[in-house]
Amino acid sequence: MKNVFKLIAILLAGHACFSQNKVSKADSLRQKGFLDEAIKAYKNEYYKSPKNHENTYNLACAYALTFQKDSAFYYLNIALKDDSSLWALTDTDLYALIDDASWSKIESSQLNKFQKANGKLKQLDYTKKLLNIILKDQALDYYVEQAKTCYMENGYIPQWYYPIGAYKKQIGQENYSNLKKLLKAYGWPKYSTVGTLAADAPLLVINHHEDDSVRKKYLAQIKKSCLEGEGSCMEYAKIQDRILVNDEKPQLYGMQFRYNAERHLEPFPIKDPEYVDKRRKEIGLEPLKDYLKRKIDYDWTVGQKE
Repeated sequence: MKNVFKLIAILLAGHACFSQNKVSKADSLRQKGFLDEAIKAYKNEYYKSPKNHENTYNLACAYALTFQKDSAFYYLNIALKDDSSLWALTDTDLYALIDDASWSKIESSQLNKFQKANGKLKQLDYTKKLLNIILKDQALDYYVEQAKTCYMENGYIPQWYYPIGAYKKQIGQENYSNLKKLLKAYGWPKYSTVGTLAADAPLLVINHHEDDSVRKKYLAQIKKSCLEGEGSCMEYAKIQDRILVNDEKPQLYGMQFRYNAERHLEPFPIKDPEYVDKRRKEIGLEPLKDYLKRKIDYDWTVGQKE
């Protein structure tokens, strides 16, 4: 039971399908778990504004979350027609699609468009495999979020969460095993060789691993990549803080959260909290006040010193 509560309390930095800037009726329905109604709302908007590719993409995601693969691929191809980014290749909401032959075509198309827009990737095959690692690392997050919302609102974990949690754990173990093979074959990924998105794959998998010895094993390399500008300092801070919190020590950057008695998220205790922004600034992170407000709607009021 303890591990279940630990898993459900973790805030994952996933790539949500719906817009964070403007939440539509369909987005709201999706967030609340009403996927059939969300699909209807997204389709109504599609008929009115077929060139609204954000809505079309969200419609594809909703279909994927309900495992309606043919419809998901149909609208996904429309949404990505003029999109040269790689975000879709890491989107957890599209997890149901990745074993289909049509997914390989989308991968190739997006990678080709990305390279035309941004230049050739030095390790293209490695990039593709790392993007797949990211998507699998965050697999089933939509359903985990639904369970977390139920816990926050009602004080209990819904029974349907347990098989999903167990399956997610299995996916995570397999993903870590595959990651180790990739690291052995290709070396530690860098922004300059695989791109900024793919290079963060090991950090996400390591941060979400249940064994702290894994985080400690790679911490020095993760910090080195951060300081050299070849890896995410945000993920380094999360991993460093998680190690400290799990060792029952105060964290350094304020990146790890817990539920309080009112079932609201708050940061774990922070070492010398009046200097936390100084430490964050040294590795390029925004002030903790801004981060906590955006991430968990928490008001950080500790005055800061230089």
